[in-house]
Amino acid sequence: MSANFDFRIVDRMQQLGTHIEKSQLRYHKKRVLVSKEFTFDAAHHLHAYEGKCKNLHGHTYQVVFGISGYPDEIGLVIDFGDIKQIWKEHIEIYLDHRYLNEMLPPMNTTAENMVVWIFEQMEQQLASEAYRDRYNGARVEFVRLFETPTSYAEARREWMYE
Repeated sequence: MSANFDFRIVDRMQQLGTHIEKSQLRYHKKRVLVSKEFTFDAAHHLHAYEGKCKNLHGHTYQVVFGISGYPDEIGLVIDFGDIKQIWKEHIEIYLDHRYLNEMLPPMNTTAENMVVWIFEQMEQQLASEAYRDRYNGARVEFVRLFETPTSYAEARREWMYE
């Protein structure tokens, strides 16, 4: 008997407790990486640099988080909404529409420096009491910070703790 994959309207919507049991919601217990992206606009300039970036200028940055963990009893590693909440409340407030040189710790605001700071902020929040017990082994695997659409810096877990 072959499965029918033609277009059709669903006959009945699957219901928890009737068509599937809660114990079936988690398919596996393997570590999985989820990713979420954000953008922000900011101005900065570089110190001790001879080139265009020594002048005050701005970018539309893109940040990509790779967060891994083990799925919980319903199959989630981490709620994408929680990643967004951490970003909005603990990281973006220092970056979006800001002059980075005054908002970040004393550093040259290169993509290479900033990506490590962003990694540390997300890692710190995932380790906090608010999230540590909620998500099984959730940790930052990488952060990629695009300064332009074709140029980025990346921090990876294995490089951060070597």
